[in-house]
Amino acid sequence: MRVAIIGATSAIAREVATLYAAEGATLFLVARNEASLLALAGDLRARGATGVETFLADLTDRTRDHALLAAAGTPEIVLIAHGTLPDQRAIEHDVAALTDAFTLNATSTITLAAHFANVLEHAGRGTLAVIGSIAGDRGRRTNHLYGAAKAAVHTYCEGLRGRLLASNVAVVLVKPGWVDTPMTAGIRKNALFASAASVGRGIHAAIRARRGTVYVPGYWRWISLIVRILPARFVKF
Repeated sequence: MRVAIIGATSAIAREVATLYAAEGATLFLVARNEASLLALAGDLRARGATGVETFLADLTDRTRDHALLAAAGTPEIVLIAHGTLPDQRAIEHDVAALTDAFTLNATSTITLAAHFANVLEHAGRGTLAVIGSIAGDRGRRTNHLYGAAKAAVHTYCEGLRGRLLASNVAVVLVKPGWVDTPMTAGIRKNALFASAASVGRGIHAAIRARRGTVYVPGYWRWISLIVRILPARFVKF
């Protein structure tokens, strides 16, 4: 089994990669930090991966897409897991930074999903998994740029899933809630935070089951439902 993981050095992606390594998968890892990428590759080989290939890339650089796809080949599973959590206040009056954040969290994700969807569609099999976020379910004052990016990803994956139904290609959109990772280091933790390991297991299970849209942990589905139906005047967080 060949598994491509884009944004492989993120905390959640690492956990998913570890599970596939234990199954003896061949892994194709993409990230922008060479030292972290090589260290991860060595760890996954030690954990049982049949093979580990690496590809260094800034995922907002579209000129690298052709080389990335050529190196990736035709994987059975693709996980797109890159992104950042921008500081909403810091970018509100910096339109260039706002645009960069949207490009990374939405445009680059959608572009890569489109590329790999074509690869899997041509092969007539496979699973394309994308990490979204519950932030995309409703715009909120504290992170509406990030939420807008994830909402775009949600809508794209929803339509892409319909397009690929006849091609035996599953599109899995994973929506984590709060996860205790370096990306959320500046956020005060509470009982709703999950570990990267538990979220990684949830993603691995969702990919295996070829599910559609999955909230991880599952209780976020119900929290999100409540947030979506609340009148706007109550959505102040």
